[in-house]
Amino acid sequence: MTRATQRVLEHLEALVGFDSQNPPRDLHGESTIIDYLSSTLGPGFQVEVTDHGEGRVSFFAHRGEPGILFNVHLDTVPVLPGAKFPSLEMTLNEGRVYGRGVCDIKGAAACLLALAEHTDAPLALLFTTDEEGGEGCCVDEFINSGKADRFRQVIVAEPTRCRAEFRHRGFLSVRGVFTGVGGHSSEPRALTDNAVHRLANWCVAALVEAKQAELLGQRSCFNIGTVEGGVKSNVIADRAEVFWSARLLPGQSNEAFLEQCLALESAEYGEWAVSFSGPPLPTPGQDEKRSRSFAEHNGLAAGDGLDFWTEASLFTAAGIPALVLGPGNIEQAHVVDEWLSVEQLETALDIYQKLVAGHV
Repeated sequence: MTRATQRVLEHLEALVGFDSQNPPRDLHGESTIIDYLSSTLGPGFQVEVTDHGEGRVSFFAHRGEPGILFNVHLDTVPVLPGAKFPSLEMTLNEGRVYGRGVCDIKGAAACLLALAEHTDAPLALLFTTDEEGGEGCCVDEFINSGKADRFRQVIVAEPTRCRAEFRHRGFLSVRGVFTGVGGHSSEPRALTDNAVHRLANWCVAALVEAKQAELLGQRSCFNIGTVEGGVKSNVIADRAEVFWSARLLPGQSNEAFLEQCLALESAEYGEWAVSFSGPPLPTPGQDEKRSRSFAEHNGLAAGDGLDFWTEASLFTAAGIPALVLGPGNIEQAHVVDEWLSVEQLETALDIYQKLVAGHV
């Protein structure tokens, strides 16, 4: 194992040890993980820490005049019970590292920190803490500040098996609260006035539409995540709630899909709120030509597109070319024992180093 790889693992061990689960996203501008970034990068970097509140922190560090911005989120999904390896400790076992966030995406962060230490080349890093909450506030605010405009290319370091990805699905998350008229379940009107029944009618209609779209080759990755409502079996429910999401293909519109959903059976009984709407990549009115040209110029292997959403689309929506490239496979993320191979870390470090050395 090379010294560079050892340094990546040392950084990854430290990063996994910082609890950045989202929720609860208990982070702020002076959290220990933010201090770690500052101390690691040292005085050679100009550092700007912006605390947007509610655990949303942006850490922007740059040295020289780089043309590339690397974007990494530091928050993770919550720890799950039943793990073989300690979730908030990095474990190295048979060529793999285990721990919450190693794949999504603290492994990429560790590579970039090691790279910053081993080169004096221009480098720009944007670390954020709210991606897993489905908000995108940190990236949106960074873009709105105008600080992203200077970069010719953004690399969002989500797991892609170290391939350059130019296309991915969008992400639409919606909550619906259905109302009904409460009462005794012996009343015949329970069939029509029950909020749970109204919710169920909408869910059935939505699933039928999603299945039909799949048959037509327009799979929306529609998912009903949670359903709650009612008091007990002999009471007509006066309230029920559904929380659902869809991941649309590039070229499809979150807004148009939502409009279709709100025209389904019983939708008029619901109050609807969009929790998050992230566009597909590339976003409408944009294409991937500049990012593909960048990848070809730098000899990057191209992937076949992603089924999950990333913040790359937030950059492209603002007219800033972005692609996704990071170590690991999304199938290894968010699982009980999240893992990442050391080989993928080494590959990512090598790719990032070549890109930075090129000063593109």
